[in-house]
Amino acid sequence: MSQQPQIPEGMNPDARETWPSPELIESWLGDSVYDLHLGPGDDVAVPGDDPAAAAAARRFRDVLSQFGSGVTVVTTMSGDEPVGMTCQSFSSVSLDPPLVMFVPAKTSRAWPMIQRAGRFCVNVLSAEQAGLSNQMASRGVDKFAGVDWTPSRHTGSPVLTGTLAHIDCTVHAVHEAGDHYVVIGRALDLQVGAEGSDPLLFFRGQYRTTAPD
Repeated sequence: MSQQPQIPEGMNPDARETWPSPELIESWLGDSVYDLHLGPGDDVAVPGDDPAAAAAARRFRDVLSQFGSGVTVVTTMSGDEPVGMTCQSFSSVSLDPPLVMFVPAKTSRAWPMIQRAGRFCVNVLSAEQAGLSNQMASRGVDKFAGVDWTPSRHTGSPVLTGTLAHIDCTVHAVHEAGDHYVVIGRALDLQVGAEGSDPLLFFRGQYRTTAPD
């Protein structure tokens, strides 16, 4: 008898019934070479052949893409191997206790390893790190090839060199939300990094920054 997948801490025990099948997940992934987690404005194909549903999803993404945000890389260690995923959907949540959140897709290949580790580090990217963002979003490559990093102080998760800041966390709670999970992290350590650099932003499907043209 095959084992059922473990339910993340804080998730409704009945949530498994709504999880997509492996076949449906593969149909979403297709042969894409990117594993982006850039929020509701990202450009992901809508499964199925319902024109009305496709149009509604496209409008949802187009409207949400008007919200500009920063870009982060969420990292952890899986055994002795570093893990990373590019993520736009990051936000602060609470001051007391200090909580942050990020929102991985159910199709994420990095999230199960972050979940098992129970800890992660959010790296806030600078304007010079668009290439790093793309590398951490790529599938089928060594994401950390040529990337300088050091273990974070509390969890040992990778802190990427040159980032604006990092937030070292443990997984506090996980909630199911449609085709994503809302992951709440408790901040153990927060550090400012590359002072004086501009942030890497994502707006209308493209990288931007606050620096004047």
